[in-house]
Amino acid sequence: MNIEQNVREFLGTFFDVDQVKDTDNIFELGLVNSLFAMQLVNYIEQEFDVTVENEELDIENFRDVRSICNLVKSKLDEA
Repeated sequence: MNIEQNVREFLGTFFDVDQVKDTDNIFELGLVNSLFAMQLVNYIEQEFDVTVENEELDIENFRDVRSICNLVKSKLDEA
């Protein structure tokens, strides 16, 4: 399973992910809002069969592609 590829495919349904580097803050760039953030959490939970806990709902975990992938990897390592 290629986590980064899967995450980029999902993000690509909302904005041109090819123009975004792994460390670009997608919130600061104005590419996402709070509703999208909840859709992203839902996607992560369904796609990777993990649970994102309330304390993990921190913008630092979702601010860029790298952070999102790191969160997913850490959740999969817990399983």
